[in-house]
Amino acid sequence: MTTDPVMFITGASSGIGEATARAAQKAGYRLVLSARSEDKLKALQNELGGSERVLIARCDVQSMEDQQAVVDSALATFGQIDAVFVNAGRGGEPGGFSGADHEVWKDMILTNVYGAGLTVQCCLPALRKSRGHLLLTGSAAGRVTIPGSMYSATKWAVSAIGYGVREELRGSGIRVTLVEPGMVDTPFFDERPDNALKPDDIAEAVMYAVSQPAHVDVNEILVRPTPALK
Repeated sequence: MTTDPVMFITGASSGIGEATARAAQKAGYRLVLSARSEDKLKALQNELGGSERVLIARCDVQSMEDQQAVVDSALATFGQIDAVFVNAGRGGEPGGFSGADHEVWKDMILTNVYGAGLTVQCCLPALRKSRGHLLLTGSAAGRVTIPGSMYSATKWAVSAIGYGVREELRGSGIRVTLVEPGMVDTPFFDERPDNALKPDDIAEAVMYAVSQPAHVDVNEILVRPTPALK
């Protein structure tokens, strides 16, 4: 029976989540991958070792029932969860606070903030048992003021979740890391500069954090692209 660690990644079907799944697989992790797109997850499962090594689940992170079902399935399949990467998210809508589509706001806030909170809540019992590692995808946009950006506001909230849960878990043995990317070349953005980060860059940051010895808690990793040459 394998004792390889298990990593659960939300928003795993593309971008940062997909890249992190590949990096974790190379590092010897068994994987639990969730996203709204089951077809993309199935292809990733086949690539990374099949059902013996990779559990996939269609999941709407806004649903407590969906999220709890993924965690229950993960524990039934692998018996443990050692790392959780709270990564599912969506971008915003142009127009600022004056003219953005409020329905887009609603979905974004429920995904980026409420969904992240549900993932944390569902996974904490398993992480307490494993003394595992909780990681959250924040953003450089959650550290600065961006005019008219509700997306930035949601990422400020993710930073607050990270800080708050770290204090709640102090002394539990669970490590908490905020991973805060700048602009990343993913389908998340419609327009990207030539010097944008790659999803693999952020995956490497995640793997750096989880690879540290148990006495090292990497609280935050802010990753920005090198400024373009003038």
